[in-house]
Amino acid sequence: MVQEKLRVAIVGSTGYGGVELIRLLQAHPHVEITSVISSSSAGVPISEGFPHLTHIIERNLDGVEPADIAAVADVVFTATPSGVSAKLVPQLLAAGLKVVDLSGDFRLKDGSVYEAWYKHPAPDSEWLAKAVYGLSEVFGSEVTGQSFISNPGCYPTATLLGLIPALSAGWIDPKTLIIDAKSGVSGAGRGTSLTTHYAEINENFKAYKVNKHQHIPEIEQVLSQVSGAPVTVTFTTHLVPMTRGIMSTMYASLLGTYTEDDLIELYRQYYEGRRFVRIRDKGVWPATKEVSGSNYCDIGFSVDARTNRVTFISVIDNVVKGAAGQAIQNLNLMMGWEESLGLTFTPVYP
Repeated sequence: MVQEKLRVAIVGSTGYGGVELIRLLQAHPHVEITSVISSSSAGVPISEGFPHLTHIIERNLDGVEPADIAAVADVVFTATPSGVSAKLVPQLLAAGLKVVDLSGDFRLKDGSVYEAWYKHPAPDSEWLAKAVYGLSEVFGSEVTGQSFISNPGCYPTATLLGLIPALSAGWIDPKTLIIDAKSGVSGAGRGTSLTTHYAEINENFKAYKVNKHQHIPEIEQVLSQVSGAPVTVTFTTHLVPMTRGIMSTMYASLLGTYTEDDLIELYRQYYEGRRFVRIRDKGVWPATKEVSGSNYCDIGFSVDARTNRVTFISVIDNVVKGAAGQAIQNLNLMMGWEESLGLTFTPVYP
């Protein structure tokens, strides 16, 4: 018997997250893209803005009308800027659609914290309570069967996957966490700005939003949940002159005497059966190119016996594992499908 395909719409199809969803969903055996949506470019062929989609997606961009979307889709991915999903997602859910939201609007459970960091009005508290935080390898069992998933941010994905096993085991002191994170330019989105202007970013390496990045409360919220006590972190982000990739380098004091072999065993046990997290062998540390174009998160360790501190190195492709890939991973979990369905891409190398 041929399985009827799930009808999927993508809001924000002209952004990097949206167009990456299109690329990945083309390979998904149980999904059919029935609508690509952009509020700013409705009526225009999507291949006009993205010529690489010529003869792949022969569709005009649709407008954002929840009733029209509900008529042609079962699930909606909302790859919108922060502040947009807060208003749109409740309308989509009320229309009977399942939603995977890639914005930051529903990740934080405290609306006042959201408003302080994102500078937008928070969604109603009932929707914040209903949103399931979809860090797939940690909260996958909570995602199964749900209709509303809040997809984690790119920096939090790399950071949390790198820290949670050691924190939950009580092996590191949460009061000592320092996170040094670096991202490629695609993380800033497709809109033009002086920050991402070629002459500004080429041959340059710069810190930005120091101690003010909106992903800080998301990281702290999840680490506090895992720890069972409030956790605060020092988190510094950097922009590097490459297109894709995030490297999150994290430092913590050990609460005991543990070796790199101990950490490797702990992490391999924690992520056993989760095929998209790969733990490196002793003395081997991951690089962003080794996960480019894929849904993998690669993690390595170094223990400094002199200082009794551990360095964690976690890398992802920010557009895949940090956005579209994890969103599809969450879709698979929602629907009760094999978690890796449509995501078994080998990283692009070199």
